[in-house]
Amino acid sequence: MPLEFRRSWNDEEVESFRDSWVRFVETEMQPHDEAARKRGHVGHQLWRRAGELGFLCVDIPEEWGGAGGDFRHEAVLHEEMARRALSGMSIGVHSIAAHYLLNHGTEDQKRRFLPRLAKGELVGAIAMTEPGAGSDLQGVRTRAERHGNQYAINGSKTFISNGYLAGLVVVVCKTDPNERARGISLMLVETADCAGFRVGRLLDKIGRKAQDTAELFFDDVRVPADNLLGGVEGQGFYQLMADLAYERMMIGVGALAAMEGAYRATLDYVRQRQAFGRPIADFQNTRFKLAEVATQIAVGRAFIDRCVEQLLEGALDAASAAMAKLWASEAEGRVIDELLQLHGGYGYMNELMIARMYADARVARIYGGTNEIMKEVIARAL
Repeated sequence: MPLEFRRSWNDEEVESFRDSWVRFVETEMQPHDEAARKRGHVGHQLWRRAGELGFLCVDIPEEWGGAGGDFRHEAVLHEEMARRALSGMSIGVHSIAAHYLLNHGTEDQKRRFLPRLAKGELVGAIAMTEPGAGSDLQGVRTRAERHGNQYAINGSKTFISNGYLAGLVVVVCKTDPNERARGISLMLVETADCAGFRVGRLLDKIGRKAQDTAELFFDDVRVPADNLLGGVEGQGFYQLMADLAYERMMIGVGALAAMEGAYRATLDYVRQRQAFGRPIADFQNTRFKLAEVATQIAVGRAFIDRCVEQLLEGALDAASAAMAKLWASEAEGRVIDELLQLHGGYGYMNELMIARMYADARVARIYGGTNEIMKEVIARAL
């Protein structure tokens, strides 16, 4: 029985890093999660504390202020939060914003922003989605018009993770409205004292209550021309596409870890909870359901681990990353639904982790590209 769900990419150094991160999660994050869920965000202090301890931008090179690790270290962050239904810190979005800078930014942009992201002085967000443009990023309407040595940004964004706390927003804009993909550019907007920038309401989601998701408004926001990511107009769509495998693997890793955490929590519950004079774990239905879940997790672990290894080698293709996101997010929904059922009525109560996991899992089939888009990506590679 795969109770430990060992990872093929682990080594002693990664496990030591995991131990340090688990201590942080259990002492600095977990005790305050209920308050963060009620508030709708974790606050800046937690981000700064994580930065002080070296838990942000863990796979960014040390020369740019990061920890100098690799995707394994990033995976550890997602796994240990997901296993505990801790969604308040959207470290994935923060890291993706940092990777846009690392992979596509100018030397000056990397120098100005990466060390501050690593320290938690800036929380990173990515403003893609608009009220009328979701998966079809080529249809964005937010404009960035050049005026001398500045750009003026006008438009609005919605469903922006980290949007309420963001200090640096990577904004997907049209610099040429007559083009589709070739008309898109990414602008770096530092939000502090930024005239014309406004954070709208914190959005009321069915899950991930501690993670701030907001509307953002740009009303003639002026940014230096030096804040055009990479310094060349029309590269935004290709910059976004280049890091999709990285983003989708984060989702796959987190989904599988959530399944593992839900499985362990359910094992504990059914061994303690009694019905008809004996533990629920003794019933054949319970044992068969747990056997099915354990098998799905074991199979998923083999596939996700292989994809992680390929990502580390630089060999992960877009279709495989889409498969990882598609399979893991779909399996997460199925598995957590089955495990919630074993909790009976208590599984429907938000005080139990399994209930929060159930609500949190649903968005994994939507963000990072909907699963319908994943199927298109895979089908094109057949």
